[in-house]
Amino acid sequence: MAENSVRIVGGQWRSRVIRFPGNFSIRPTPDRVRETLFNWLGQTMYGKTCLDLFAGSGALGFEAASRGAGRVVMVEENRQVAKAISDNAKLLGCTSLDLACTDALEFISRDAGKYDVIFLDPPFGGNHFAALWKKLPEHLEEGGVVYAESGEELEIPEGWDSLKSGKAGKVHYRLLSHS
Repeated sequence: MAENSVRIVGGQWRSRVIRFPGNFSIRPTPDRVRETLFNWLGQTMYGKTCLDLFAGSGALGFEAASRGAGRVVMVEENRQVAKAISDNAKLLGCTSLDLACTDALEFISRDAGKYDVIFLDPPFGGNHFAALWKKLPEHLEEGGVVYAESGEELEIPEGWDSLKSGKAGKVHYRLLSHS
């Protein structure tokens, strides 16, 4: 099986490489975008609870864990990709990770957890955001934020505030809060 990799850009596992299957359409958040995101969030994530709803390579969740997040929940539907996430967690010695191998929309509908940061990086071209905007507020801690990444400019629905935004190549990204 072909394999791809991405490096962690900060924290205790800085420069460590995580590997993931290359025969799926996984598009990890680029290094430059992750650096910007974690500058926005603050370099450390000590004690934060994070949800990486479309985990894919796991780059966002591992980046948060590397920077001290107390708990990171990663959701990945594909079993082979989820196994790669689990294998990477073992190699890194990551003990703050919970992994759910299920559909992201099913997970968020069943989950009762609250999070300080929710990462949304769904496959480009789908209509995942429309179904998520109404479900996410009940999963945010007070002062919590949502990071959203898309292949096109995101339309932000009423009740959400865009705190920061950027574009790198074809990747549009935003940090949002719910008002």
